[in-house]
Amino acid sequence: MATKYIHVNQHKIRANRKNGTNEPVLTVKEGRKNTYGHSVKINGPSEVMYGGNDKPILPCGARVVIMTEAEVEIS
Repeated sequence: MATKYIHVNQHKIRANRKNGTNEPVLTVKEGRKNTYGHSVKINGPSEVMYGGNDKPILPCGARVVIMTEAEVEIS
C-alpha cells in the first residue's frame, strides 16, 4: 500500500472564514492524488511528523503531517 499524507490546509481555513464558506480543509495525499474532506478516519497505525523550520514535508508547504499506510475513510 502507498503511504498517505494527511494535513490541514490553512489557506482553506482562512478562505472559509473570510468568505463564509465551508470547503473541506483536510487533504489526503496518496501519490499524485489529493482527496479533500471534513473528516478523516485512519483504520490502522499512523505517525504524526513535524518537519521543523528547515523545509516543509510536502511540496504544498505542509510542515505537520500524519503519515499512514492504513486504509482511510474520508467524508
